[in-house]
Amino acid sequence: MSRTATSITAQAHQHETLDALAWRHLGTTRGVVEETLARNPGLARRGPTLPAGLVVELAQPETTATRPTINLWD
Repeated sequence: MSRTATSITAQAHQHETLDALAWRHLGTTRGVVEETLARNPGLARRGPTLPAGLVVELAQPETTATRPTINLWD
């Protein structure tokens, strides 16, 4: 896995979906899958599962402000 300013290059496992690949490397899929499809022309034509070893340029998610965690037992 190599990192650039706004993307990560990742290699797919056998029968892995794009959202599973994004989750494995980034821990989220929110907004990532759509942008990744835009960055990788022809990727959507491969179908729902990716072949093993396919290199995909994943879009890094925008960092957003997080809400404070509410703990019910405090």
